[in-house]
Order: sequence, then structure tokens, then C-alpha cells
Amino acid sequence: MALRMWASSTANALKLSSSASKSHLLPAFSISRCFSSVLEGLKYANSHEWVKHEGSVATIGITDHAQGHLGEVVFVELPEEKSAVSKEKNFGAVESVKATSEILSPISGEVIEVNTKLTDSPGLINSSPYEDGWMIKVKPSNPAELESLMGPKEYTKFCEEEDAAH
Repeated sequence: MALRMWASSTANALKLSSSASKSHLLPAFSISRCFSSVLEGLKYANSHEWVKHEGSVATIGITDHAQGHLGEVVFVELPEEKSAVSKEKNFGAVESVKATSEILSPISGEVIEVNTKLTDSPGLINSSPYEDGWMIKVKPSNPAELESLMGPKEYTKFCEEEDAAH
């Protein structure tokens, strides 16, 4: 109970909320029991990847929840530009001090950009999973696949249930 009160007061002090942010520059996010951030405006896969769809481009990365479970990321393997990715198929790997994990694509499409900063600074996935730690940008081949992904509230509940089961 004291931990929840601390989290609530800290969130209030930092002006964090689960509702829409008043500032268009800072996306709102909620804090789950594991204190991972879940951003509004993104879609989430149950394999813990996120998608930000803007126009004809979808940016993909792993969630804060995933990087928190992985621990310190030390190496990232990503696909080449112009390669194809398929929904729920492996497109790369993240190696941490704990394990190596496959990264599954939440949607299908053509890779149009790869975050080359991750080659020299894989820790960006830990420090900034939704901004500097993005992995690939894809031109979706089937935008309807986005509809099968979870919104922020569903993903937060999914993570809480998954953590409670472990």
C-alpha cells in the first residue's frame, strides 16, 4: 500500500496521468504495477512490440515492459532496408545481459528505415524504448493488421495479468 501511495504521489509530482495529456508535446502514459510506461497513440502486440502508425509509415520497437524484463541490452540485430517483414514473424534479435530474444513484427510490410544508432548504442532501447530506441520503420502492406493490436489500456491489463501469472 505504501508503494502505491509513493507511486501515486510521484506520478502527481511528475505530472504523469493515464488520461490525455494537455500538452501535445508529451504523450500521456500510465504506470502499471511494474512501473513500465505505456504510451497513448501506440498499438501493442502480445509479444511486447509497439507500433506508431503515421501516414504510410509504421515505426516499430519493443515496449518499456519488454526492455525492463530483458535487462541491459548489449546487442541488437536488425533487418536490412528494403527487406520484408511479416506479422508475428521474427525480424531481428535483442541480446541482453540476461538472454537473447527474438523480435517479432506486429505487422507485415517493407522495411524502409533501420535505426542504425542501435548498432553503437543498443542501450537506447533501455533508456528510450519509445523514442531513440525505435528499431525499424515499415511501409505496411496490410494496414488492417493494426486493428488486431492492443491499445494502451488493453496492453497495460495484459502486462499486469502476465506479471501476476509469473
